[in-house]
Amino acid sequence: MADDRQGRRYPQNLQGVLQLAVEAGSAAEGPGPLEPMSEERKTWLRDALAEVCKGQMDEVEQMKRCLAVLREEETKIREQDGEEERDEDDEDERESAFEILSELCENLDNAKDLMTLGGLDLCLSKYLCHAQSGLRWRAAELIASCAQNMPQVQIHLLSIGALPKLLQLIDSDPHPTVRVKALYAVSCLVREQDAGLQEFLSHDGFSVLMRGMQSENEKLRTKSAFLLLNLLTSHPEHKDTVVSMGMVQQLVSVLRTPHSPFHEHVLGALCCLVEDCPQGLKDCRTPALGLEELLRQRSRELQGKEESQEELDFCDRLRAACFRGQQSDENGMDR
Repeated sequence: MADDRQGRRYPQNLQGVLQLAVEAGSAAEGPGPLEPMSEERKTWLRDALAEVCKGQMDEVEQMKRCLAVLREEETKIREQDGEEERDEDDEDERESAFEILSELCENLDNAKDLMTLGGLDLCLSKYLCHAQSGLRWRAAELIASCAQNMPQVQIHLLSIGALPKLLQLIDSDPHPTVRVKALYAVSCLVREQDAGLQEFLSHDGFSVLMRGMQSENEKLRTKSAFLLLNLLTSHPEHKDTVVSMGMVQQLVSVLRTPHSPFHEHVLGALCCLVEDCPQGLKDCRTPALGLEELLRQRSRELQGKEESQEELDFCDRLRAACFRGQQSDENGMDR
C-alpha cells in the first residue's frame, strides 16, 4: 500500500479531492459489507487535502506579490542625454503581474480573494486611467475576469464606481484594445445583473453601444452589437426606451455601411425592436428610411451563402414582420 501511495498523484484542486471522496463513498455502497477506511487511505486523503490547501495558499501569495509590484510608486524616471526616459522594464513587470493575476483569477475563489486584497480597487483607482495603454487594457481585462459570473464581485465593482469609468473608456479611449476590453468588462457587469443593468441605463449605456457600432474598430462594432442584441432579448421591457432614442433609425444607418459580419447582430436587434413594440414597428415602416428595399437587396446578396444563413434568417424575419402584406408577390423572385 505504501508503494501504491507513492505512485499516486495528488489531485490538483478541491474538486479533485471531492471526486475522490465520492468514489470512496460509491465503493463503500457496493454489495460487500461496510468496512472502515484504512489508516493508510485516511492518511493519503489527508495529505491530498493538505496539498490542495497549500496550492491555494501559494496562489494567494502569488497574488500578493503581483499586487506589491502594482502598488509600487509610479514609473521610475532616469536621466539620459539630458532627457527623462521611462524605464520600460518597469512597465513590462507590471504587465506581467496583470497577466499572472488574470490567469489566477479564472479560479473564482481567487477572484474573491483578489477583491478582498484590494486588487480591484487598485485597478480602478490607478490603472484604468494609467498613461500606458497596455496597463489600462490589462486592468479592464482583469476586472472582467473577476466579475464574470460572480455577483459578489460585481456588486463590489458597482459600489466603487467601475461602470461609469468603463463606459467612458469605451467612448473615448484612444487605444482600440482598451475600448474592447472595457466593453468586455461592462458586459460582465450588466448581463444577468439587475443592479448593473440599472446603472448602465442611468449612464446612457445604450448610446455608448450605438457609438461603438459606429466606430472604425471592427471588434468594438461586433461586441457592441452583440451586447445590444443580448440585452434586448433578455430585457424586452427596455425596448420602448431604446426606440425613443432613435435606435431604429441609427441601426438602419449602420446597415447601410459596407457589409460586415456584425450586421447579423444589428438585424437581430431590429427584429427585437419590432416585436411587441408598436413604435419600433412604425419606425421601421417609415418610407423615408427605405428599409424595405434595403432588406430586399440584402436578402439577394446573402442567397446561397451558408456562412450567412443566420443573417439571412434575421433579414427575412424582419421583412415579414414589417412588410408582410407588401412582399407576398415578391417572395418567389427574391427567394
